[in-house]
Amino acid sequence: MAATEQDYYELLGVDRGDADDAIKRAFRSLARELHPDVSDAPDAQERFRKVAEAYEVLSDPERRRTYDRYGHAGLRGGGFQPSEFDLGNLSDVFAAFFGEGLFGGGGAAAQRASHGGDVSVATRITLAEALRGVSVTADARVAQHCGDCDGSGAADGSEITVCPGCGGAGRVRQVAQSVFGQVMRTGLCPRCEGSGRHVENPCPRCDGEGRTIEEVVLALDIPPGIHDGQRMRLRGEGHAGPLGGPRGDAYVHIGVAPLDGVERDGDDLLTIADLTMTQAAIGVTVDVVTPEGPHAMEVPAGTQPGDLLRVRGRGMPSLDTGRRGDLLVHVGVRVPRKLTADQRLKVMALEMELGSEPYAADEDDGFFARLRGAFR
Repeated sequence: MAATEQDYYELLGVDRGDADDAIKRAFRSLARELHPDVSDAPDAQERFRKVAEAYEVLSDPERRRTYDRYGHAGLRGGGFQPSEFDLGNLSDVFAAFFGEGLFGGGGAAAQRASHGGDVSVATRITLAEALRGVSVTADARVAQHCGDCDGSGAADGSEITVCPGCGGAGRVRQVAQSVFGQVMRTGLCPRCEGSGRHVENPCPRCDGEGRTIEEVVLALDIPPGIHDGQRMRLRGEGHAGPLGGPRGDAYVHIGVAPLDGVERDGDDLLTIADLTMTQAAIGVTVDVVTPEGPHAMEVPAGTQPGDLLRVRGRGMPSLDTGRRGDLLVHVGVRVPRKLTADQRLKVMALEMELGSEPYAADEDDGFFARLRGAFR
């Protein structure tokens, strides 16, 4: 059986002969376990929808008989389509299926309020700001509770009543005839669009929505060591929920602008020092580029082309420990491209004077050792 047509009894963990109460208890337990507000599993939402679909079928006597006899094909032939519902609030889900809230009792949709949506914005900082941490702001358009009606959607003095079309449930059921008998379908109430409420006079400012879109400024403290492409969560800074419901979250995507001459590798920073052949031979102090400005680095005499010099503790701080990585300096040696006749004679004289001894490599400084080091 395909993954999308897994056995409904298996999904709920019940037997085919179990009573309605057992099916109801199994769904309640799985709903609490798999709801996205509770579970961090990446597939929790999809599994939750499958479990809800299974309960929608097995809790209805006609659908259950059709499924037991003809399986998924019988349901499709009878026109069954799983209902769509808001996953934002577990209480809403229980009310949609059982007519009650998370903790029991009357579950009129007029008394329910779901979470607001999340907001996503982006900001960009420099590598230096990423190194030391920085406070930033970002502009966003966010749904706020209407100040005139306090999020109710009703004009001042207007009464909010239960929707007469669905009795406050926000959903209505329709019975249709098919070759398999009567098929029960559930959908949003067309009169209240699922809110379960009837507002005689909507608030003129928000047109009965209970929310208005406003420009806000989000403030964010970016910690030292943030990486390009990471995002930070601001709890409760997202869109206000309908009917005065709780706010969603805001997610700020962090972009770190590159610095010319510097590459980042985890918590280490990579840069290049270009030396002349005489500087590499006798040693020199050079300034290398870092996010904190030029850093004076001692290059020892006899440094070879391609050597990697390490300056400990001058890299980026770790987000976890705060400990800084290293600054890695790749050495390049420039050789003169043009020499005068006199200069050429002097270089040749020096070469003859030096002989081969100054060029002798260390035991671990052979070609292949250095090649492996370069690849590392």
